[in-house]
Amino acid sequence: MSDETPQAGDLLVRIGAIVFLIGAVATLATVTPLFVGADPLPSVFYWVCMLMGAGFLIAGAGVLRSVAAQRRQAKSSTA
Repeated sequence: MSDETPQAGDLLVRIGAIVFLIGAVATLATVTPLFVGADPLPSVFYWVCMLMGAGFLIAGAGVLRSVAAQRRQAKSSTA
């Protein structure tokens, strides 16, 4: 276990990473039948692949939130 206190945006980064991994697995599952010559998967899998981009955006929002909190903290400590 880490002794670090959770910072603002940490939860968003973790959620974004999980959503990104789900989208990555769906992308691999969608592309694999094309290489092995099997029937393509239903179109639902193609929509799930878009979770990769959504996860990336969620994680990016978490990073930006963390940056903003650190800037506020640095500004208040110098004032």
